[in-house]
Amino acid sequence: MTTTATNTGAPIRAKRVLPGFTLSLGTTLLYLTFIVLIPVIALILKGAEIGPDRFWRIISSPRAVAAFQITLTAALIATVFNAIYGLLMAWVLVRYEFRGKRILDALMDVPFALPTAVAGLALTALFSANGWFGPVLDAMGFQVVYTIWGIALAMAFTSVPFVVRTVQPVLEDMDPALEQAALTLGARPWAIFTRVVFPAILPAWLAGCTTAFARSLGEFGAIVFIAGNLPFRTEIAALLAYIRLEEFDYNGAAAIALVLLGFALVLLVVSNLLQVWASRYREASR
Repeated sequence: MTTTATNTGAPIRAKRVLPGFTLSLGTTLLYLTFIVLIPVIALILKGAEIGPDRFWRIISSPRAVAAFQITLTAALIATVFNAIYGLLMAWVLVRYEFRGKRILDALMDVPFALPTAVAGLALTALFSANGWFGPVLDAMGFQVVYTIWGIALAMAFTSVPFVVRTVQPVLEDMDPALEQAALTLGARPWAIFTRVVFPAILPAWLAGCTTAFARSLGEFGAIVFIAGNLPFRTEIAALLAYIRLEEFDYNGAAAIALVLLGFALVLLVVSNLLQVWASRYREASR
């Protein structure tokens, strides 16, 4: 508890907004246990009942392997798109002033607020054969709905804020004197970006891309409408786990969910390591 001195010299204790450390920590750990830890532990215990041999047969079946391949490929496509688009959007929001900037900034959070099922319906209506963009793309020989491109589109829509909101504060905290110094030394704009700006935002950019990739792997609601859910073609791993639940194959659903959980945990660890690297890089550059 911090203390401050009054005019009379008598110290008084500063009041905290939240309760004491013990109560605050206990409350947060209680919520964490019921919301996160218990479901995860239950999933792990359910998967442990299967046994290694049956677990391997489930996740190595042709349909499961195809679902994992489709999920990883679409998530990679969406992440590559978000890596470029998210960086450009963060750059525009930080470096330029224009009318409607606050509205555009607020729109970046729409994927967080919009239910994913609604997003999937909207994307399907836009890119279907009788939608706004579907006929134009079909005339060009490019189909989005019921293809892996539709899956990647839905994943990109729901995960793009992670890249924007991770890179944006780092750009805002950058000292413009670094770019001005490079400019006075005769560096061109592209050289300034690649040698001064990008190395500074690289850890945050990689962390945002990693989180976006993890978010794409777990996406479900926005995909089921636009994918068509065709086995071996547009069936994602999360949907296959849901199908196994509908078939009362709880072991099969748990095995597929455990693989997705493993991917997510690895990516989250990588993201946290990148954030630690970013904080150390910023401290070292000061």
